[in-house]
This record gives sequence, structure tokens and C-alpha cells, in this order.
Amino acid sequence: MAKNLSEILAWVAETFEAPAEKIRPETRRDEIDAWDSLGILTLMARLDEDFHILLTEEEIQQLRSVEDILNLLRKRGVLGDNE
Repeated sequence: MAKNLSEILAWVAETFEAPAEKIRPETRRDEIDAWDSLGILTLMARLDEDFHILLTEEEIQQLRSVEDILNLLRKRGVLGDNE
């Protein structure tokens, strides 16, 4: 079942243990303290566990903002178009 934008933003905030109000589509990786090498592993594990998404090395390298995560989830059918 597709999630809406606010659900996914809350999921991203939970994944990186960041305040929800700090997580917006335009938020860049360097603005999230926990989005470091360990944070990437946490993100990968949660994507697999929650959405059954396994990332390629190329996809991992392309994740530079919350919008990039949103686009990945749109492409995989997790984030619905009716946000």
C-alpha cells in the first residue's frame, strides 16, 4: 500500500532520529547529523525491512537529499502520487 508524503517524511525522521520538523523534501544529507556512513546502513536496513527495497551501489551514491529518497520511493511504488 502506498504511503503519503507526510508518512514518508515521518519515516525518514524516525530512521535518522531527527526532529520531524527538520525533515522536508529539500533537506540535504549534510543537514541531517545522523546521515553519515552508519546512517546509510540504517537507511538501507529500514528500506529493506519496511518496504522490501534493496539498493544498488549507484542508488546509494545518488541519495543526497530527502527528495532523492522520496523519488526512489516513488519509483518503487511506495510513495503515492496523490501526496
